[in-house]
Amino acid sequence: MRLRTLAVLTVVALLSACTAIERAAVPKADPRADVFPTQFAQPPGQAVDHRPWSTFLSRFVRRDADDVNRVDYATVSKSDRETLDRYLATLQQVRPHRLTREQQLAFWINLYNALTVDQVLDAYPVASIRDINDGLLSIGPWDRPVAQVAGQSLSLNDIEHRIIRPDYAEPRIHYALNCAAVGCPNLMPRAWQAATLDVDLAEAEHAYVHDRRGVRFDGQGRLIVSKTYAWFREDFADTPAGVLDYLRSVADPELKARLDAVSRISRYDYDWALNDRSLRQK
Repeated sequence: MRLRTLAVLTVVALLSACTAIERAAVPKADPRADVFPTQFAQPPGQAVDHRPWSTFLSRFVRRDADDVNRVDYATVSKSDRETLDRYLATLQQVRPHRLTREQQLAFWINLYNALTVDQVLDAYPVASIRDINDGLLSIGPWDRPVAQVAGQSLSLNDIEHRIIRPDYAEPRIHYALNCAAVGCPNLMPRAWQAATLDVDLAEAEHAYVHDRRGVRFDGQGRLIVSKTYAWFREDFADTPAGVLDYLRSVADPELKARLDAVSRISRYDYDWALNDRSLRQK
């Protein structure tokens, strides 16, 4: 029994070390103020037409039996790709400083998610977005230049870590940006809109915290949470204990009671399998 306990503790320690290494590798929230200074237009701002993206998502995003929104990448036609490309081209003509704060945030979320889907379609079929790389030391497409906005070349990491995270101070952004993985919060089956931004962020937050991808307990009652809360811990709280307090503040009474019964997060987990409808992986 002692040897078995030691083995379990060793595995837990190794997993914790891996999570710590991953956390250290995540880009910091470093603003690109020289390129996109925090500047919001007064209402009504400038309207951006996200209807083509909503149409695309409504056609190809479906929820499976495990409440995972999956994309039917295999059935996206050449015509569908052309529609997506036109939408992305339109977004890249937008000047963010002409948008209100809510319009900007919806704009950046939709741009990020549409670019991510576009990158997967370019490489499809793949088992994981991390299989899309630019060389031996590359994991995933996040550092490659994929868009130009206001004359500036941007990668997915630029959009997330050097624009959205530092400029908007909105931790719920992690429930909106989708990295095409099963472990990620769901890709919404419609575009994000300024008018419903706060409501949609609240719903996405609640859904992920109450989904086993976000928070679950093992057979011994130990708490396992998404690696999202390790990678971006400072966006939610200062410490792991603070993250636990944050989760309690979002949880419904039943889940909160279970969270109140534990004193720490035992493990972090994440499923990097592609959110592909044809795979239906768990």
